[in-house]
Amino acid sequence: QLVESGGGLVQPGGSLRLSCTSSGFSLDTYAIGWFRQAPGKEREEISCISDSNTSAYYVDAVKGRFAIFRDNDKNTVYLQMRELRAEDSATYYCAATGPDSGPCYPLDFVYDQWGQGTQVTVSS
Repeated sequence: QLVESGGGLVQPGGSLRLSCTSSGFSLDTYAIGWFRQAPGKEREEISCISDSNTSAYYVDAVKGRFAIFRDNDKNTVYLQMRELRAEDSATYYCAATGPDSGPCYPLDFVYDQWGQGTQVTVSS
């Protein structure tokens, strides 16, 4: 019931904004995580935001370049990605846990709703 969008091909140094939305439930009471998985690599959580927007997490590799935020009117959680690098290329997934889940945790097993993913390719 989660749907990601916004992926694509971008040059190194460019930006993309990924969106995560649901038609089945309101995301505003759910903690939302963004994960990525590159071919041959394990899935990693790169960012998450708590249900109340009071806390967020970023993996070191994306700190200062990525930002997670919500637009509750649009029932959407975004991942703004800047200064993209070749190593950011992966399939990006959003995931949700809740409702009323409190803080977010960089652990994939706490999330019980997953999207199908959107592909991000950073290449010149």
